[in-house]
Amino acid sequence: MRKISAILLAGTTCLMLSGCGAGGLFNRVRPDEFAVQRQTPLFAPPDFSLTPPQPGAPRPNTRPGQVETTEAMFGPAPQRSGVENAAVAKMGTGDASIRSTVADPKTATANKGDVTRTIVAAPEGDGREAQAKTPPRQ
Repeated sequence: MRKISAILLAGTTCLMLSGCGAGGLFNRVRPDEFAVQRQTPLFAPPDFSLTPPQPGAPRPNTRPGQVETTEAMFGPAPQRSGVENAAVAKMGTGDASIRSTVADPKTATANKGDVTRTIVAAPEGDGREAQAKTPPRQ
């Protein structure tokens, strides 16, 4: 049994290695070192008025990375309808401090509820000092 498996292993190895010798060692196809062609020389661009970019300046042709990422994930933004454009035009620009104004406890424009008002009114800190008690219900 041992002789038969050794013969089968040797025969299989010979068959597998015979696929590697595709033409011998000395009749390979080698590149001809005398058949080298010259490449065309590099040329200067015709616009010599180009200026080098300033360090830290954004690239002129590219869009911000966030816009490219959003478009790659979700596709281009859909066109707005005429009604939507009119509503946005009537709205105008928002106040720059709107988030601070809404978070102010004295602001009555947003119904925050008791819990939110308590959280907003709590003193700043890492948690130990920032504990607040909810006011009794009226």
